[in-house]
Amino acid sequence: MKVYISVDLEGLVGATCWSSTNLGDLEHGPLAEEMKREAMAAAFGAIDAGADEVYIKDAHDSGRNMDITGFPRQCRFIRDWTNDPESMIGGIDSSFDALLFVGYHSPAGSDGNPLSHTMNRGNNYVKFKGRLCSEFLMHALLAAEMGIPSVFLSGDEALCRHVGEWDPAIRTVAVKRGIGSATVSLSPEEACERIRLAAAEGVHNRNECHMEIPDKLTMEISFKDHFRARRAACYPGVKQTGPYTVEYTGERVRDVATARMFIL
Repeated sequence: MKVYISVDLEGLVGATCWSSTNLGDLEHGPLAEEMKREAMAAAFGAIDAGADEVYIKDAHDSGRNMDITGFPRQCRFIRDWTNDPESMIGGIDSSFDALLFVGYHSPAGSDGNPLSHTMNRGNNYVKFKGRLCSEFLMHALLAAEMGIPSVFLSGDEALCRHVGEWDPAIRTVAVKRGIGSATVSLSPEEACERIRLAAAEGVHNRNECHMEIPDKLTMEISFKDHFRARRAACYPGVKQTGPYTVEYTGERVRDVATARMFIL
């Protein structure tokens, strides 16, 4: 069995301020180590459930945050960026049996995490079908279109509720919650224990998980700068709907993902 794990940073235990999120930041080192711990817990969980190939994508910022030593021998690593619409699940294809998300965060427009955002900090929100869209949702729908079920996610409490609205069968572990500009987190040890158990359950019960794929998908973006909406409207099929907002409707999720790649 072959599984894919996409690992972000802003939904990890302890991740709280932007100054710790970039490679080279003073506080980045401890979070990169936590990223490794939580990714490894998910990998062990997948292996516990029978996975014999585990691909792990470092899906935050530089794509080169985690030290990859010490992982199980079944693991393979995707570092940096594949520069295609798959983005945070770059390198995935229909040969995979399950998709897992680690360290994911609430979307822009949400107050569930002081680091809430969607793909970058230049937008007020992204919506799919009129509802706030997270990075999880973007990539889970894209995987579903390839026939790959999303089976597990760890991150902040508000994001876990968001996941349940789209597919309640996906196993989730809330490792923290946001309060204003603060976070309240589990201990790294408890978080990793929960992640390993829930990841194993998700992979084992992967056939229960089904994201509904829409016939057509409309993406709305509200930019923080009006000139970005004007620029985005130059992409074929994008309509500017206000000084700061644009819309794009695609026949396939990948059409929308491709538009997102160029305009967001």
